[in-house]
Amino acid sequence: MDERELVERARSGDREAFSCLVKKYEAKVFQLAYGLTRDRHLADDLAQESFIKAYTGLSRFESRSAFGTWLYRITVNQVKDHLRRAKVRKEVSLDDLNPTVLADNDGPEREARLRARERTRELVLRMIGRLPEKYATIISLRDLQGRSYEEIAEVLNISPGTVDSRLHRARKLLRKKLEPMLRPIGGSHELQES
Repeated sequence: MDERELVERARSGDREAFSCLVKKYEAKVFQLAYGLTRDRHLADDLAQESFIKAYTGLSRFESRSAFGTWLYRITVNQVKDHLRRAKVRKEVSLDDLNPTVLADNDGPEREARLRARERTRELVLRMIGRLPEKYATIISLRDLQGRSYEEIAEVLNISPGTVDSRLHRARKLLRKKLEPMLRPIGGSHELQES
């Protein structure tokens, strides 16, 4: 059964159809909420609230965009609302992305490089979390979630041109925050030890 049919059946009160939609999107919705909050329990709660809002708002879903895009917009709004209410500064995390796997007996040099890469990744995540909300959100959707410009535009209710300019500005701000902490070594960047 395709997604449109599941949505139509869920609109008609078929809870099993909505359950199929939840199963399809639960990991992505959680990852988006977690990436914007860096709190697993809060992300879980916000993801559940997003699905509840989606279920109760199915009658208002007009199918102009994909169900997933609509659901991501709900999730982003849930997170923003929560952060505004809680006045909490959020941090973005890549914890749920594919972790670097160490090869067996690959030598101490490779392990040292992988540890340095992991420290750099953690630093980048902390710095993304310190960006203004609109920039952290756009980097999360594009660079961490891999969403297209068009989908981000729909989720954030902005034009693709605005997505492009915000993403450019977000990356520029991120580079500026990272420059003092990274130093070039042998064609790569490593963290400066403080």
